[in-house]
Amino acid sequence: MSTDQPFSRRILVTGVGANPGFGLTRSLQRLGHQVVATDANPLAPGLLLPDTLPRVTPRADDPDYPRAVAELCRELAVDAVVAGIENDILPLVAMLPDLDAIGVRVWLPDADSVRTCIDKAEFHDVLTAHGIATPRIYRPDEIDLIPEGTELVVKPRRGHGAQGVHFCDRREHARVLCELVPAAVVQERVHGSEFTADCLVDRAGRASAILRRRDLVKAGLAAVSTTFHDATVRDLVEKTLTVVRAAGLSCVQGFITDEGTVTITELNVRIAGGFPLTEAAGADLVGQMVNGLFGQPVDHDRLIYRPEMYLTNYVETLAVGNAATLATPKGELL
Repeated sequence: MSTDQPFSRRILVTGVGANPGFGLTRSLQRLGHQVVATDANPLAPGLLLPDTLPRVTPRADDPDYPRAVAELCRELAVDAVVAGIENDILPLVAMLPDLDAIGVRVWLPDADSVRTCIDKAEFHDVLTAHGIATPRIYRPDEIDLIPEGTELVVKPRRGHGAQGVHFCDRREHARVLCELVPAAVVQERVHGSEFTADCLVDRAGRASAILRRRDLVKAGLAAVSTTFHDATVRDLVEKTLTVVRAAGLSCVQGFITDEGTVTITELNVRIAGGFPLTEAAGADLVGQMVNGLFGQPVDHDRLIYRPEMYLTNYVETLAVGNAATLATPKGELL
């Protein structure tokens, strides 16, 4: 797809081992930007994409992460950093003054907003306080309050990517799972048509949302999806973005339930793994994100999309080889 990008930028993308960061790297390259692809895993597939500057960094929870990222930005004259995975977001928010001092752009919500979106229990409380339908959440010490026979989802309170998610329909099972899943919460399970909204909120607070049905989900990722229009879903997504003070890129997930109501389940402060469908449907999501990232106006007319466009994903082998030859001591790939 085409977009108007007057300058080629050097943009560091984190978490290129997962679908969001991998896809974001490829989209930025198609727009003519140079990508510094980073991940903590030297075998991350995004590090093997051609024409990138691949670098291995510490994990986001490593105390050396801020220094390593800042050093990369200085060394490689990086213009901006975009997070491709949740783990990197709070450390990057904390680094904003240091990155700004060396001229590196980052476009994220404030720290309180990020924490609200990452913490599933807090996200539930904020949405409930604003009258936005969302599945009931129980803390581990509230399991006895769950009505018998309720279908449940046990998941990490601050998890991502469907990691550590388990389904059950008995309180006794939920209690055991809460001992096994770190910092767990118990969520009422919802049935219906699952959707993702790919969202961009400009610096004036105006939002665009592109809706996709998650027709087939495997390991938390939409293997088959289709774009659609629905004013009720769009309005609830935009209300959610407002109450959590979203900024820049994000993706909102929810369900149109079997009863016909709309409920919001989560908001991720990053691009979604299935966003290539949004771009194939005509929305210039990454191009307009880059505009906003560098202080240019976001053209919401370029975020209009066609419904009933579909996407199917297939996992393929990207590369095989000797892992011992991949990384140098400085984190550069050979």
